[in-house]
Amino acid sequence: MLNNEFRHSATPQGIDISVKSQYLQDQSDPDNNRYVFAYTIGIENKSEKPVKLLSRHWIITDDNDKIEEVRGSGVVGQQPLIEPGQVFHYTSGAVLTTGFGTMQGSYEMVSEDGDEWVGRFGGNRPQSHASRRRARKRGMGPAAQSRGI
Repeated sequence: MLNNEFRHSATPQGIDISVKSQYLQDQSDPDNNRYVFAYTIGIENKSEKPVKLLSRHWIITDDNDKIEEVRGSGVVGQQPLIEPGQVFHYTSGAVLTTGFGTMQGSYEMVSEDGDEWVGRFGGNRPQSHASRRRARKRGMGPAAQSRGI
């Protein structure tokens, strides 16, 4: 299984977003263009104030430039209040028709004093082992792949 981690300091307000993706070989069927990925998000509050996650907007793009947008209130049915020093984790998934893809998006948050902002992140490129092998044959090593090339 491939694990790919991307960390991004999403906001000047002190919120760090980490994304870890994992190819789920047992749920995938490459012969039928079905590649399943799980991703775990960590939202760390490094500020001095509690923050509440209001909504999310994900843009998931496969290697054929097919785009799936995910918008909604909160995440996994929650609008978590994240205290200073706390990390909120959740896991979700995506099904792609190719073994490569990119994930980017944003979270809308509000602090306890009412300041709202949008934290953006992006560039995570989940991929399957089969796709990694094809990329190596095309001369694209892991460093090129992690840059999203």
